[in-house]
Amino acid sequence: MTSSNKGLLNRRQALLAGAVGLAAPSLLLRPALAVTPAEIKAKGKLVVGIQGDNPPWGFVTSAGKQDGLDADIAALFGQELGVPVEFVPLEVNNRIPALTTGRVDVLFATMAMLPERAKVVQFSKPYVANTIVLIGKKSDTIKTNEDMGKFSIGVAKGAAQDTQVTKNAPASTTIRRYDGDAPSIQALVSGQVQALGGNIFYIQRIEQARPGEFENKLEFQNLYNGACTRQGEKEINAAINVFIDKIRANGELQKVYDKWMKVPVHKFPDSLEGISFSAS
Repeated sequence: MTSSNKGLLNRRQALLAGAVGLAAPSLLLRPALAVTPAEIKAKGKLVVGIQGDNPPWGFVTSAGKQDGLDADIAALFGQELGVPVEFVPLEVNNRIPALTTGRVDVLFATMAMLPERAKVVQFSKPYVANTIVLIGKKSDTIKTNEDMGKFSIGVAKGAAQDTQVTKNAPASTTIRRYDGDAPSIQALVSGQVQALGGNIFYIQRIEQARPGEFENKLEFQNLYNGACTRQGEKEINAAINVFIDKIRANGELQKVYDKWMKVPVHKFPDSLEGISFSAS
């Protein structure tokens, strides 16, 4: 090998070593993904992404404890795996990024099963149902989608209600988007908006702040919620599906429904268009 070739090789090796050195810190900072039940058991906990401000689905109590329907379901899944659950409260628009970047192992976070979401996360079988509605003052006339154009409407940015209000309201409608459920509800009760896209449980919270003034006006969509894992993680997806079948059969899911929803467990579909319940 000539001296010039040796010099070129040495320079290449030095550049490669520098690149590896630069990359190493970033690699060390990347979170370790727990992609199987065995790996979750080995690390000794299940890290669950959940909503922190959306009762009765997920919320933090005054004592700092995560509570709600999703919290109870996640705790049951932790028991199934034999590990404690660590909850990470998330805003609506941070749920999927927290999962895909490995900040959490799974989402039990009021995740409506929508085809566009199924392109980036893996849904389980559904375990609960919800209805997306428009809420307005009892004194206001909102009977059709066209009526929405007369009012300013608040929504939680990126949530199913954002999608439905945007889809159904006239193009001229003023839609104001807020970072989460609580800010959007506050916008309604404080008069920043005149109507609100939400789910069937919003009205309970609004009633506490402004009793007797508001009601559900329109129903947009019946939705099913599923747990979410990362795409391609077959083992954890399969484990969650077995778990959901188990709690539906043994009555545990009905107990959670009785506590938070006070209705019978919904009849869940065997399939949803554009959404697979099983990882491929």
